[in-house]
Amino acid sequence: MTNAIGPQRPLSWLGVARLGLAQTALGAVTVLTIAILNRVMIVELGMAATIPAALVVFQYAVQLLRPRFGFRSDVGGRRTPWIIGGTAVLALGGIAAASAVAVMSVDRVMGVGLAVGAYLLIGLGIGAAGTTLLALLTARVAPERKPAAASMLWIMMIAGIVATAITAGQLLEPFSFERLIQVAIGIGGLAFLTATLAVWGMEPRGAASAEQTGAAEKSDFWAALAEIWADPTARRFTYFVFVSMLAYKGQDIILEPFAGEAFGYTVAESTALSGQQHAGALIGMALVAVSGWLLGGHSAQVLRILTIGGCAASAAALGGLGLVGHLEIAAGLQPAAMALGFSNGVFAVAAIASMMALASEGGRSREGVRIGVWGAAQGVAFGLGILSGAAAVDLFRLAFGAASPSYGSVFGLLAVSFLLAGALALRAVQSGAARVRVGFGDEAPAAGA
Repeated sequence: MTNAIGPQRPLSWLGVARLGLAQTALGAVTVLTIAILNRVMIVELGMAATIPAALVVFQYAVQLLRPRFGFRSDVGGRRTPWIIGGTAVLALGGIAAASAVAVMSVDRVMGVGLAVGAYLLIGLGIGAAGTTLLALLTARVAPERKPAAASMLWIMMIAGIVATAITAGQLLEPFSFERLIQVAIGIGGLAFLTATLAVWGMEPRGAASAEQTGAAEKSDFWAALAEIWADPTARRFTYFVFVSMLAYKGQDIILEPFAGEAFGYTVAESTALSGQQHAGALIGMALVAVSGWLLGGHSAQVLRILTIGGCAASAAALGGLGLVGHLEIAAGLQPAAMALGFSNGVFAVAAIASMMALASEGGRSREGVRIGVWGAAQGVAFGLGILSGAAAVDLFRLAFGAASPSYGSVFGLLAVSFLLAGALALRAVQSGAARVRVGFGDEAPAAGA
């Protein structure tokens, strides 16, 4: 296997698991910023849902720099400094965001101003670390192991999210802003330490220079970007990523406020509900991986069916949440959240496996910039999904005058978006995966041995 740092042995499963720990660290900080702080601003501080949503939009707007981060790691030949540095910035941003929310409780304007800067740091950290981490995994994993590696990476991330959500929920009971800051410091510090230890030594210190790897031919960022966009498969996949992630993040940002406003959940209870949703995702991802081992590998067609089926199932689960809201069925909230997580898990593993296969097709060590393009599409979709989801809740609240049907209507709209994503996947998730044997149990040859 050859990439920007020369011939290397493909990663063992232990190596993949180490990168999974780094992904777990990134996910742990996002639990704090996306779920917990969003809930506190809306419920405890009584702010309109659009305000915390707008703050998160700043976070994702910065991720338009993802292609640049990926490109620079391609040319430089090393991903590790980007992963460690990005995680450090992310951890500092999470701590700063929690502190800004505490300031909001006494000075709303100053707190929001501080939060803008904090969320910008979070965006830079996620963009730099997340893009280069997935690029490193893509470049170092043998083709037949990519779907299994995607499963392992995301299972570990979701497991970390679940554990962080449950633990943070317990530590925040009884809630106080001082306790919130303490929890943020603990999460950020542990995330940075975990990511650093996970990726340390994963790349050889004698990495080839740009001249040695022939990087001069790819030193023009805009030319590399134009080359990728000219590829019809890469372009179609970008559209699919955008629409599916728009629907995914639109529901993610409003689930906890929905539980708090419509059914009176406390901070700890709504955080636990988010943990249950992610537990469902973990089960979905695990079942996809296990079925692959039992069946001796998934064909490209099965991978495509899983992606489309995951989108359709996510739409059905969102429709169920919509009914829960309109009919105010408290008993249906947790099952619907678990079903949504399960469906998202199936969809995510199949989509990420396809992304890794497509990223490796670019040639000339383009993994970083290709992953960056799709990461930027995801970031823009996340930002728009959060803002439009929160704004739609506020608009429907004006129409209905009550929380439950307002949230229920937004869940219904997001269900339609997932159906559209499934339709796009009919064409998007095929070309790259069709040229790869996507076996979960196959052993890769030890290239470079």
